[in-house]
Amino acid sequence: MNQIHPQLAPICDYLEQQLLGKPKAVRLALSCLLASGHLLIEDLPGAGKTSLAKWLAAGFGLSFQRIQFTSDLLPADIIGVSVFEPPTQQFKFHPGPIFHHLVLADELNRASPRTQSALLEAMEEQQVSTDGESYPLKAPFFVIATQNPREQLGTFDLPESQLDRFAMRLSIGFPDLDSEMAMLKRGNQPPQSLAALSVEQLLELQQQVNALHCSDALLDYLLRLVHCSRVLEGASPLSPRCSLTLLACAKAWAFVHHKQHVSPEDVQAVFSAVSAHRLGRGDSGEAYAKQILAEVDPYSDLT
Repeated sequence: MNQIHPQLAPICDYLEQQLLGKPKAVRLALSCLLASGHLLIEDLPGAGKTSLAKWLAAGFGLSFQRIQFTSDLLPADIIGVSVFEPPTQQFKFHPGPIFHHLVLADELNRASPRTQSALLEAMEEQQVSTDGESYPLKAPFFVIATQNPREQLGTFDLPESQLDRFAMRLSIGFPDLDSEMAMLKRGNQPPQSLAALSVEQLLELQQQVNALHCSDALLDYLLRLVHCSRVLEGASPLSPRCSLTLLACAKAWAFVHHKQHVSPEDVQAVFSAVSAHRLGRGDSGEAYAKQILAEVDPYSDLT
Protein backbone atom coordinates (compact mmCIF):
# COMPACT_ATOMS: atom_id res chain seq x y z
CA MET A 1 0.00 0.00 0.00
CA ASN A 2 1.00 3.63 -0.47
CA GLN A 3 3.00 5.79 1.90
CA ILE A 4 1.16 6.76 5.08
CA HIS A 5 0.72 10.37 6.20
CA PRO A 6 3.60 11.21 8.58
CA GLN A 7 1.31 12.20 11.46
CA LEU A 8 -0.68 8.99 11.11
CA ALA A 9 2.17 6.55 10.42
CA PRO A 10 2.93 5.75 14.12
CA ILE A 11 -0.74 5.08 14.86
CA CYS A 12 -1.21 3.04 11.70
CA ASP A 13 1.91 0.96 12.43
CA TYR A 14 0.75 0.42 16.00
CA LEU A 15 -2.72 -0.73 14.91
CA GLU A 16 -1.33 -3.04 12.23
CA GLN A 17 1.04 -4.64 14.74
CA GLN A 18 -1.84 -5.33 17.11
CA LEU A 19 -4.35 -6.48 14.46
CA LEU A 20 -1.96 -8.66 12.52
CA GLY A 21 -2.55 -9.35 8.84
CA LYS A 22 -5.37 -6.82 8.44
CA PRO A 23 -3.82 -3.63 7.04
CA LYS A 24 -6.82 -2.65 4.90
CA ALA A 25 -9.30 -3.09 7.76
CA VAL A 26 -7.08 -0.91 9.96
CA ARG A 27 -6.80 1.82 7.34
CA LEU A 28 -10.50 1.77 6.56
CA ALA A 29 -11.30 2.18 10.27
CA LEU A 30 -8.80 5.03 10.49
CA SER A 31 -10.31 6.64 7.38
CA CYS A 32 -13.80 6.36 8.86
CA LEU A 33 -12.69 8.21 11.98
CA LEU A 34 -10.98 10.95 9.95
CA ALA A 35 -14.11 11.31 7.81
CA SER A 36 -16.14 11.98 10.99
CA GLY A 37 -18.23 8.89 10.32
CA HIS A 38 -19.40 5.96 12.41
CA LEU A 39 -18.25 2.38 11.91
CA LEU A 40 -20.17 -0.91 11.95
CA ILE A 41 -18.14 -4.11 12.30
CA GLU A 42 -19.83 -7.44 11.65
CA ASP A 43 -17.85 -10.50 12.61
CA LEU A 44 -17.71 -13.55 14.80
CA PRO A 45 -16.70 -13.11 18.47
CA GLY A 46 -12.95 -13.05 19.04
CA ALA A 47 -11.96 -11.43 15.73
CA GLY A 48 -10.54 -8.28 17.36
CA LYS A 49 -13.48 -5.87 17.09
CA THR A 50 -13.32 -4.59 20.66
CA SER A 51 -9.53 -4.39 20.63
CA LEU A 52 -9.54 -2.30 17.45
CA ALA A 53 -11.88 0.22 19.08
CA LYS A 54 -9.68 0.48 22.19
CA TRP A 55 -6.51 0.93 20.13
CA LEU A 56 -8.10 3.65 17.99
CA ALA A 57 -9.14 5.54 21.10
CA ALA A 58 -5.64 5.19 22.57
CA GLY A 59 -4.03 6.41 19.35
CA PHE A 60 -5.86 9.73 19.45
CA GLY A 61 -6.14 10.26 23.20
CA LEU A 62 -9.92 9.81 23.10
CA SER A 63 -12.06 8.98 26.09
CA PHE A 64 -13.45 5.49 25.58
CA GLN A 65 -16.52 3.66 26.83
CA ARG A 66 -17.84 0.21 25.96
CA ILE A 67 -21.57 -0.47 26.15
CA GLN A 68 -22.57 -4.13 26.14
CA PHE A 69 -25.93 -4.35 24.37
CA THR A 70 -28.27 -7.03 25.72
CA SER A 71 -31.95 -7.81 25.33
CA ASP A 72 -32.82 -6.04 28.60
CA LEU A 73 -30.78 -2.86 27.99
CA LEU A 74 -32.90 0.33 28.13
CA PRO A 75 -32.39 3.65 26.33
CA ALA A 76 -31.77 5.37 29.67
CA ASP A 77 -28.87 2.97 30.27
CA ILE A 78 -27.19 4.56 27.24
CA ILE A 79 -28.25 8.20 27.37
CA GLY A 80 -28.49 8.79 31.10
CA VAL A 81 -31.26 9.64 33.51
CA SER A 82 -32.55 12.58 35.54
CA VAL A 83 -32.53 11.90 39.29
CA PHE A 84 -34.39 13.93 41.91
CA GLU A 85 -32.04 15.37 44.53
CA PRO A 86 -33.78 16.24 47.82
CA PRO A 87 -31.17 18.82 48.98
CA THR A 88 -31.85 21.02 45.95
CA GLN A 89 -35.42 19.88 45.32
CA GLN A 90 -34.50 19.58 41.62
CA PHE A 91 -33.86 16.93 39.04
CA LYS A 92 -30.25 16.57 37.98
CA PHE A 93 -29.22 14.85 34.76
CA HIS A 94 -26.66 12.08 35.19
CA PRO A 95 -24.97 11.44 31.83
CA GLY A 96 -24.86 7.91 30.51
CA PRO A 97 -21.93 6.10 28.90
CA ILE A 98 -22.59 7.71 25.51
CA PHE A 99 -20.92 10.90 26.75
CA HIS A 100 -17.43 9.90 25.60
CA HIS A 101 -15.41 10.56 22.46
CA LEU A 102 -15.39 6.96 21.25
CA VAL A 103 -18.25 4.67 22.19
CA LEU A 104 -18.14 0.96 21.44
CA ALA A 105 -21.69 -0.37 21.04
CA ASP A 106 -20.84 -4.04 21.48
CA GLU A 107 -23.23 -6.59 19.95
CA LEU A 108 -25.67 -3.85 18.99
CA ASN A 109 -28.08 -6.26 17.31
CA ARG A 110 -28.66 -8.17 20.56
CA ALA A 111 -30.65 -5.22 21.94
CA SER A 112 -34.28 -4.50 21.10
CA PRO A 113 -35.08 -2.08 18.25
CA ARG A 114 -36.29 0.48 20.82
CA THR A 115 -32.90 0.50 22.50
CA GLN A 116 -31.01 0.47 19.20
CA SER A 117 -32.89 3.64 18.23
CA ALA A 118 -31.43 5.47 21.22
CA LEU A 119 -28.20 5.78 19.24
CA LEU A 120 -29.85 7.45 16.23
CA GLU A 121 -30.07 11.05 17.45
CA ALA A 122 -26.63 10.87 19.01
CA MET A 123 -25.02 9.60 15.81
CA GLU A 124 -26.79 12.06 13.54
CA GLU A 125 -27.16 15.18 15.69
CA GLN A 126 -24.16 14.88 18.03
CA GLN A 127 -26.54 15.36 20.96
CA VAL A 128 -29.10 13.50 23.04
CA SER A 129 -32.48 14.64 24.32
CA THR A 130 -34.25 13.57 27.47
CA ASP A 131 -37.00 15.15 29.57
CA GLY A 132 -37.31 18.00 27.08
CA GLU A 133 -33.64 19.00 27.34
CA SER A 134 -30.85 18.53 24.82
CA TYR A 135 -27.29 17.74 25.83
CA PRO A 136 -24.38 18.08 23.38
CA LEU A 137 -21.91 15.22 23.09
CA LYS A 138 -18.15 15.53 23.11
CA ALA A 139 -16.36 16.44 19.89
CA PRO A 140 -15.19 14.42 18.15
CA PHE A 141 -17.85 11.78 18.70
CA PHE A 142 -17.33 8.38 17.10
CA VAL A 143 -19.43 5.22 17.43
CA ILE A 144 -18.02 1.81 16.62
CA ALA A 145 -20.82 -0.73 16.73
CA THR A 146 -20.28 -4.45 16.47
CA GLN A 147 -22.93 -6.94 15.51
CA ASN A 148 -23.00 -10.70 15.40
CA PRO A 149 -23.95 -12.51 12.20
CA ARG A 150 -27.72 -12.38 11.74
CA GLU A 151 -28.03 -16.19 11.69
CA GLN A 152 -27.00 -16.35 15.38
CA LEU A 153 -29.78 -16.69 17.94
CA GLY A 154 -31.02 -13.67 19.87
CA THR A 155 -30.25 -11.00 17.29
CA PHE A 156 -32.46 -8.21 15.91
CA ASP A 157 -31.76 -6.90 12.41
CA LEU A 158 -30.77 -3.24 12.37
CA PRO A 159 -33.36 -1.18 10.43
CA GLU A 160 -32.25 0.55 7.23
CA SER A 161 -32.58 3.96 8.91
CA GLN A 162 -29.96 2.96 11.46
CA LEU A 163 -27.67 1.17 9.00
CA ASP A 164 -27.56 4.39 6.96
CA ARG A 165 -26.08 6.23 9.97
CA PHE A 166 -22.92 4.13 9.69
CA ALA A 167 -20.41 5.53 7.21
CA MET A 168 -18.77 2.12 6.78
CA ARG A 169 -19.34 -1.52 7.52
CA LEU A 170 -16.33 -3.81 7.88
CA SER A 171 -15.73 -7.49 8.47
CA ILE A 172 -12.29 -8.11 9.94
CA GLY A 173 -12.28 -11.85 9.31
CA PHE A 174 -9.73 -14.43 10.35
CA PRO A 175 -5.98 -13.72 10.12
CA ASP A 176 -3.84 -15.67 7.68
CA LEU A 177 -1.71 -18.53 9.04
CA ASP A 178 1.50 -16.50 9.29
CA SER A 179 -0.23 -13.67 11.16
CA GLU A 180 -1.97 -16.06 13.54
CA MET A 181 1.35 -17.84 14.18
CA ALA A 182 2.94 -14.48 15.04
CA MET A 183 0.01 -13.76 17.38
CA LEU A 184 0.48 -17.10 19.16
CA LYS A 185 4.22 -16.53 19.58
CA ARG A 186 3.60 -13.06 20.98
CA GLY A 187 1.13 -14.45 23.49
CA ASN A 188 -0.25 -12.05 26.07
CA GLN A 189 2.61 -9.59 25.98
CA PRO A 190 1.36 -6.04 26.61
CA PRO A 191 1.25 -3.85 23.48
CA GLN A 192 4.09 -1.44 22.90
CA SER A 193 3.68 2.11 24.11
CA LEU A 194 2.27 4.64 21.68
CA ALA A 195 2.85 8.39 21.50
CA ALA A 196 -0.78 9.33 20.95
CA LEU A 197 -2.03 12.39 19.14
CA SER A 198 -4.29 14.78 21.01
CA VAL A 199 -8.00 15.37 20.51
CA GLU A 200 -7.18 18.82 19.13
CA GLN A 201 -4.81 17.31 16.59
CA LEU A 202 -7.50 14.86 15.48
CA LEU A 203 -9.97 17.70 14.96
CA GLU A 204 -7.36 19.53 12.88
CA LEU A 205 -6.71 16.41 10.79
CA GLN A 206 -10.45 16.06 10.16
CA GLN A 207 -10.52 19.63 8.85
CA GLN A 208 -7.58 18.90 6.56
CA VAL A 209 -9.37 15.84 5.22
CA ASN A 210 -12.48 17.87 4.48
CA ALA A 211 -10.39 20.44 2.56
CA LEU A 212 -8.69 17.88 0.31
CA HIS A 213 -9.07 18.70 -3.40
CA CYS A 214 -11.46 16.76 -5.66
CA SER A 215 -11.69 17.40 -9.39
CA ASP A 216 -14.98 17.64 -11.27
CA ALA A 217 -14.03 14.43 -13.11
CA LEU A 218 -13.67 12.63 -9.78
CA LEU A 219 -17.06 13.89 -8.61
CA ASP A 220 -18.57 12.74 -11.92
CA TYR A 221 -17.19 9.25 -11.34
CA LEU A 222 -18.56 9.16 -7.81
CA LEU A 223 -22.00 10.26 -9.02
CA ARG A 224 -22.03 7.62 -11.75
CA LEU A 225 -21.36 4.93 -9.15
CA VAL A 226 -24.27 6.18 -7.07
CA HIS A 227 -26.53 6.54 -10.11
CA CYS A 228 -25.72 2.96 -11.18
CA SER A 229 -27.12 1.68 -7.88
CA ARG A 230 -30.42 3.42 -8.65
CA VAL A 231 -30.96 1.46 -11.86
CA LEU A 232 -29.43 -1.84 -10.72
CA GLU A 233 -32.12 -4.50 -10.42
CA GLY A 234 -32.53 -5.86 -6.90
CA ALA A 235 -30.23 -3.32 -5.21
CA SER A 236 -31.41 -0.67 -2.76
CA PRO A 237 -30.61 2.72 -4.32
CA LEU A 238 -27.87 4.78 -2.71
CA SER A 239 -29.06 8.07 -1.27
CA PRO A 240 -27.57 11.58 -1.50
CA ARG A 241 -26.40 11.03 2.09
CA CYS A 242 -24.36 8.09 0.81
CA SER A 243 -22.87 10.30 -1.92
CA LEU A 244 -21.61 12.72 0.72
CA THR A 245 -20.34 9.90 2.90
CA LEU A 246 -18.54 8.23 0.00
CA LEU A 247 -16.80 11.49 -0.87
CA ALA A 248 -15.76 12.10 2.75
CA CYS A 249 -14.39 8.57 3.13
CA ALA A 250 -12.53 8.72 -0.20
CA LYS A 251 -10.93 12.00 0.94
CA ALA A 252 -9.94 10.38 4.23
CA TRP A 253 -8.45 7.33 2.47
CA ALA A 254 -6.42 9.61 0.20
CA PHE A 255 -5.29 11.66 3.20
CA VAL A 256 -4.21 8.56 5.15
CA HIS A 257 -2.05 7.62 2.17
CA HIS A 258 -0.53 11.11 2.05
CA LYS A 259 -2.08 12.24 -1.22
CA GLN A 260 -2.79 15.84 -2.17
CA HIS A 261 -5.95 15.03 -4.14
CA VAL A 262 -8.54 12.27 -4.43
CA SER A 263 -8.27 9.77 -7.31
CA PRO A 264 -10.72 7.14 -8.61
CA GLU A 265 -8.59 4.50 -6.87
CA ASP A 266 -9.39 6.13 -3.52
CA VAL A 267 -13.12 5.98 -4.24
CA GLN A 268 -12.79 2.34 -5.29
CA ALA A 269 -10.86 1.48 -2.11
CA VAL A 270 -13.70 2.61 0.17
CA PHE A 271 -16.72 1.99 -2.07
CA SER A 272 -17.64 -1.48 -0.82
CA ALA A 273 -17.20 -0.56 2.86
CA VAL A 274 -19.39 2.53 2.39
CA SER A 275 -22.07 1.13 0.10
CA ALA A 276 -22.51 -2.64 0.65
CA HIS A 277 -24.65 -2.38 3.80
CA ARG A 278 -26.85 0.16 2.00
CA LEU A 279 -27.20 -1.85 -1.23
CA GLY A 280 -28.47 -5.08 0.33
CA ARG A 281 -28.42 -7.43 3.27
CA GLY A 282 -25.57 -9.84 3.85
CA ASP A 283 -23.46 -11.00 0.94
CA SER A 284 -25.81 -9.51 -1.64
CA GLY A 285 -24.65 -5.99 -0.78
CA GLU A 286 -21.02 -6.93 -1.40
CA ALA A 287 -21.97 -8.51 -4.72
CA TYR A 288 -23.85 -5.39 -5.83
CA ALA A 289 -20.90 -3.17 -4.87
CA LYS A 290 -18.50 -5.30 -6.93
CA GLN A 291 -20.91 -5.26 -9.87
CA ILE A 292 -21.21 -1.47 -9.78
CA LEU A 293 -17.43 -1.01 -9.68
CA ALA A 294 -17.07 -3.37 -12.64
CA GLU A 295 -19.75 -1.64 -14.71
CA VAL A 296 -18.76 2.01 -14.19
CA ASP A 297 -15.67 3.21 -16.05
CA PRO A 298 -13.83 5.82 -13.95
CA TYR A 299 -12.52 7.56 -17.04
CA SER A 300 -15.69 7.99 -19.10
CA ASP A 301 -17.88 11.09 -18.96
CA LEU A 302 -21.01 11.46 -16.87
CA THR A 303 -24.10 10.79 -18.95
